[in-house]
Amino acid sequence: MESGIQKLEVYQVAHDLAVRIHAMTLTLPGFERFEEGSQIRRSSKRVSACMVEGFTLRKYKALFLSYFYRALASSDETQEHLLYLKQTGSLADPETYKALSDSAAELSRELFRFIQGVERLHETPHSMTDLRAHEPAPDDEELLG
Repeated sequence: MESGIQKLEVYQVAHDLAVRIHAMTLTLPGFERFEEGSQIRRSSKRVSACMVEGFTLRKYKALFLSYFYRALASSDETQEHLLYLKQTGSLADPETYKALSDSAAELSRELFRFIQGVERLHETPHSMTDLRAHEPAPDDEELLG
């Protein structure tokens, strides 16, 4: 059964891209698997990992946004690592580079749009609010008369 974050398309795109990048790094030359391969695996997996952490803290708008901005930064970092791999010749297949690069760029755009939506529309989910905070405390009843 999918959790809340796993239902979000932007999360699904991020997770899928990280899995595809992981598989691609296993085809890199041996020396590169532990150099740039290791870096791109970490940055690509950090995108969805940050999204999971942020989603868990969605009650707090600032923290929610902070984690999603980190996810966006990691997505952009992943694009930089892909470019390194292409320019150094370690990722020799142009079709693989284009597919992964296009997906990473689209992910960054989707994350940015998601962040903009949160900035405009964020409300603490009702299931996460403390309803007791909305009830008057016993001492407040005297003040309310």
